[in-house]
Amino acid sequence: MSIDKSDLMDYFLDFSAVVTGFSRFDLEGTGQAELYFDTIWGIIGSEILGELLEIFHDLDKRAKKKYDPSILTEGLSSKILASAKRGPVARNIIKLWYTSTWEQLPPAWQNWYGTGKDDKTFIPSAQAYPEGLVWRAVGVNPPGAKAPGYGTWSDPPSVSLS
Repeated sequence: MSIDKSDLMDYFLDFSAVVTGFSRFDLEGTGQAELYFDTIWGIIGSEILGELLEIFHDLDKRAKKKYDPSILTEGLSSKILASAKRGPVARNIIKLWYTSTWEQLPPAWQNWYGTGKDDKTFIPSAQAYPEGLVWRAVGVNPPGAKAPGYGTWSDPPSVSLS
């Protein structure tokens, strides 16, 4: 069965929403979804990315059909994150959404499964950094970007340390 690239993009957004804890709406709102998908596709190729996303989609579909979220949770852990093949890619997807940085895959993974010539640690675009989910998760603006506005320095911080 051959899956269309646009279907894989949908699966990618569904997978990303589950592993980041942010909604598809939030992820698409970053403006980075297509760039991230294309970046990953270009580095690891369609076969491994497709396999990861199809396994996730199957788990998600079975969990919804049986009204049992543990099918997805346990399957995500055992079939994706614990996998020597899919785990490093899945963890990189999480890091990419949160820190806007693609981390070079481990050398052993590269030797075994191969990657594109672009597999190095990098930020895919200048706009990716301020859109990283880490800033939303901690409730702050990214340093040097998305300034809150003139005079807001006089307001107390919205994040408390207690």
